[in-house]
Amino acid sequence: MCLGLPGQVVEITGNRAIVDVMGATREIAVDFMKDLKIGDYVLIHAGCAVSKINEEEATATIDIFKELQEVMHG
Repeated sequence: MCLGLPGQVVEITGNRAIVDVMGATREIAVDFMKDLKIGDYVLIHAGCAVSKINEEEATATIDIFKELQEVMHG
């Protein structure tokens, strides 16, 4: 099973992008993404954007991760 994290694109430079993942920024590869623009949400796995997702899906997934953090850390 693979785990992908949603992130919002905040900067694009060539085939690299900076994404915001739950408040932390990461640089990722976007070689396989077409028509990517700032503000888009992507699903990230192993440092690469693997697909675009809509804001509702990203928000729902982030909410689940936040709930898991609360349960694990009290």
